[in-house]
Amino acid sequence: MGQKIHPKGFRLGQGFSWESRWFADKKRYRSLLLDDVKLRESLHAKLKSAGLSRVEIERSINKIAVTLHVTKPGMVIGRGGSGMEELKKFIESFLRERERARTKGHAGPDSAKIKVDVSVEPVKEPNADAFLVATSIADQLVRRLPHKRVCNQALNRIMSSGSVKGVKILLSGRIAGAEIARREKYQSGTIPLSTLREDVDFSAVPALTKSGYIGVKVWICRKS
Repeated sequence: MGQKIHPKGFRLGQGFSWESRWFADKKRYRSLLLDDVKLRESLHAKLKSAGLSRVEIERSINKIAVTLHVTKPGMVIGRGGSGMEELKKFIESFLRERERARTKGHAGPDSAKIKVDVSVEPVKEPNADAFLVATSIADQLVRRLPHKRVCNQALNRIMSSGSVKGVKILLSGRIAGAEIARREKYQSGTIPLSTLREDVDFSAVPALTKSGYIGVKVWICRKS
């Protein structure tokens, strides 16, 4: 079961909540879902240096609340809150552009009324966040660092944080530029993938190397 089911999707409602929280009818659901996906991609690209881990989006009638989970909140907030204002304007302009593209150049009557509320939450333990760990490994693989050293250092760093029961790292693809693609697994501690009560964080991040994509998957079982 553990190899076929997404660990976070398996635990939705039990240990994890939805990162997008809103309701829409059949006509608007598709467009709002695509807006959320594109907004997350834009924010991850814009705030990569601040260590953006997760984006929560909550919509009401004329309001959208965006919560950013970052490792460096000061870089997002800026001096005197200037960064927050800039980020708010960025999200507002992004939503207007999406609405304009959807209505073929004519902004809808409700697009200007939508109020954007942005808040920042710090990530207490970056070494216990699967997305941040996977992104760090992928960035080092792109820089052509030895994959075994990168993964073993990540394992030691995560396990020494003290808030983790176990971790598993899986690399797949043309590792180290090999002619034949293969999979390599690195594991420490326990990862009970079939137990609903366990807090298992999971993330998959691709690393684009000169030999092609290398998939990086990280499972982290956190202490509850």
